[in-house]
Amino acid sequence: MDGLLHFDFRGLVIILMSAVFVNNYVLQKFLGICPFLGVSKKLDQATGMSIAVIFVMLLATAVTWPIQYYLLNPRGLGYMQTIVFILVIAALVQLVEIILKKYIPSLHAALGVYLPLITTNCAVLGVTILNIDSNYDFLASMVNSFGSGLGFFLAMVLFSGVRSRMEGGDTPEAFKGLPITLVAASIVSVSFFGFAGVIEHLFS
Repeated sequence: MDGLLHFDFRGLVIILMSAVFVNNYVLQKFLGICPFLGVSKKLDQATGMSIAVIFVMLLATAVTWPIQYYLLNPRGLGYMQTIVFILVIAALVQLVEIILKKYIPSLHAALGVYLPLITTNCAVLGVTILNIDSNYDFLASMVNSFGSGLGFFLAMVLFSGVRSRMEGGDTPEAFKGLPITLVAASIVSVSFFGFAGVIEHLFS
């Protein structure tokens, strides 16, 4: 750990861009596949879910990073990281659900069961844990979480467009439904491999 804050503009930009394109949590790390496949049918639902995920990722990082370094590590309780982080994320998701239900009921109704499922969205948990494993300081962790959320948003919006085009396509009977969806997702994922190696040389 390098400390609470260590401002390095170049490093932070690389972290942000890498999280969005190179290390995309959905298309490269294959985390958060459940909402990716379940809520990407309609653009408005995909956008709403993505915004909620970004919000939860940022809040979860802001809470779990201090817990890890100021509560768990000093007391030798690092082995409780996963369960503590899950509890924190679950509480934050409940907070988001309450806010949406009160102020944006239409979005709350549209997201339905997928909103509580953010609790079990491994992308959110993965971001908080990988921030620690990567030895990011607090600022870098927040930037990485924001970039990961943007990457989730990008994947959802792109795939929503792909699925809307597939609906009007002539799909073979054997591939209709989930099979063609998974094939399309794999092709979108492969397209992101083109960003590998680009971000590192962004400022070189």
